[in-house]
Amino acid sequence: MEKRVFLIVLDSFGIGAEPDAAAFGDEGTNTLGAIANHPNFNCPNLKKLGLFNIDGVTVGEKDAAPIGSFARLQEQSMGKDTTIGHWEIAGHISPRPLPTYPNGFPQGLLDALSREIGRGVLCNKPYSGTDVIRDYGAEHLRTGSVIVYTSADSVFQIAANEAIVPLEELYRDCQIARELLTGELEVGRVIARPFVGDHAGAFKRTGARRDFSAQPPQTMCDILKENGKTVYGVGKIEDIFDHHGITKSNHAAGNPACMQATFEAMDEDFDGLLFVNLVDFDMVYGHRRDVKGYAAALETFDAQLPEIQAKMGEDDLLMITADHGCDPCHSGTDHTREHTPLLVWSRKMQGGVNLGVRATYADISATVLDYFGLANPLRGTSFLEELK
Repeated sequence: MEKRVFLIVLDSFGIGAEPDAAAFGDEGTNTLGAIANHPNFNCPNLKKLGLFNIDGVTVGEKDAAPIGSFARLQEQSMGKDTTIGHWEIAGHISPRPLPTYPNGFPQGLLDALSREIGRGVLCNKPYSGTDVIRDYGAEHLRTGSVIVYTSADSVFQIAANEAIVPLEELYRDCQIARELLTGELEVGRVIARPFVGDHAGAFKRTGARRDFSAQPPQTMCDILKENGKTVYGVGKIEDIFDHHGITKSNHAAGNPACMQATFEAMDEDFDGLLFVNLVDFDMVYGHRRDVKGYAAALETFDAQLPEIQAKMGEDDLLMITADHGCDPCHSGTDHTREHTPLLVWSRKMQGGVNLGVRATYADISATVLDYFGLANPLRGTSFLEELK
């Protein structure tokens, strides 16, 4: 009998600071709290699934009879970035943080990159993605040197204007950087950040971003694939797992395209996992500290939930979660160390189950493997029996 799990990651949708948030500079952060206080915020379908019934959520109105089951997830990995968050969702806990570069990357690394790609390097500082092209874009157009920057996360980012560095060349440059960033230098992701425009006031990032992840350890994706299951990635999932364990991918860019790809995939017959990342919550609204935009994007997703549910069969399981926080009211522009939500719904499982505070995101992968009747050699504890 075919079974399908739809696992949707609302990238950066945190629900309150982790116990160790102060160590990350994120004490008191709450992404949900920030957007729920916006006057136009209204998410009746997420409410119905139990979003506001989650332990520790103090905003919104609890649903008297939620149709979904719900939990508050705590991250055990030492980080607050996309890579580590998704890997933990998929069953791997990272005990050590990936390296970060608050003072820029070593000059020897940049010299090696410059030799390999035949271009100079600009910036080499932590920077906002929109600010860096504003401040360095004109010099990039004039010199042809690529813009290298980082953030509080473990990322090596290369920005280039598509008129100067065509996309395929930019992707090649990022692959070269990925190969240079080994050993102690191995960051979580190398990210291609293409932009367009012919002067500072007109520079705009495009949707052709591409992530080049560090090679992941074994995850549920590998186990599902090895057991003949489909693992269908939508958005940047394939990049996050460096293609490991992914059998099919739609590299859609942005929430609208990713949701369209999700709906199309749900119309297909397959036995396995549809793993979706909705990046705009993080990239477009969280990092830009855009409370209004974040709230509107969540309302849009909320309005799409009935269509998701309508496409689900009796043996389908829906899970909605996040990989970290990105509180749009917090200082700076970086991710925030937060608990994440888990909402679970199925036609034939009981709703209204409070799954409590789960010790790790990896409980998701443990439950997915359990749902398919597969042994779990990874971390996490299945909550499947609690749903029956």
